[in-house]
Amino acid sequence: MDKYAVIGNPINHSKSPEIHHMFAQQAEDEILYEALLSPIDEFEETVEAFRKGGGMGLNVTVPFKQEAWKLADELSDYAKRAGAVNTLVFHQDGTIYGTNTDGIGLVRDLVENHQSLLQGKRILILGAGGAVRGVLQPLLMQMPSKIFIANRTPERATELANDMQDLRENCELSGGGFKDIEGEYDLIINGTAASLQGIMPPIPETCLADGVHCYDMMYGGRPTAFEFWCDDNGAAKVMNGLGMLVEQAAESFSIWRGKMPATKPVLEALQLSWLA
Repeated sequence: MDKYAVIGNPINHSKSPEIHHMFAQQAEDEILYEALLSPIDEFEETVEAFRKGGGMGLNVTVPFKQEAWKLADELSDYAKRAGAVNTLVFHQDGTIYGTNTDGIGLVRDLVENHQSLLQGKRILILGAGGAVRGVLQPLLMQMPSKIFIANRTPERATELANDMQDLRENCELSGGGFKDIEGEYDLIINGTAASLQGIMPPIPETCLADGVHCYDMMYGGRPTAFEFWCDDNGAAKVMNGLGMLVEQAAESFSIWRGKMPATKPVLEALQLSWLA
């Protein structure tokens, strides 16, 4: 049976095994997919032991995405830009291919699952860490008119925007602090983990345009502080990152197995399990 896993620390909370087993049932593939806990300082050794045990690929989650980037022998363009890898492929010749499917997952969830069109739109992104860096290239490929990255440390947001200038085409791309947010936005994406702790980034209500869509890349069993804030301030649509999780997993599965699974029934099953 072909072996795959998601590697992280902590890892018990991961929904990836459940998701990939549903994908495998659709494809009528027999695979073993497990959650793999790696000691913080033994990522490379844990990966090598998994590969020697017959592993064919890994999903990578926190805190190892940057280490996976360094470990890969070959990187996709998405991974090079992201500076992080969430999917590893082990080739028979011993080489390791790394890519990043997070941005593809986000865009597919927005565009296909939520009909949130991005072309020509004004997008505000909260946060400038690895999660945001990992999704910027696919977002820019949708040709929005403007992206502003707001971060607690303004310099990090400015640096990230500068790193991506060659991809922006006709998009106005810039960064700064939360106090630098001006004007209205059609889509607001929260890429910080603060709202999981009940903390709302300090953004002005005036940045919400009529019909604004709000998306939290985080997800949990209940709405985040960001979701509550957007709903309270009249957002037309409020979304969380569960769909992004499923869509990025589908892209990983297709890379490994050569088959693109249907994500809608998997997403519905996960949502029902949360309501149970």
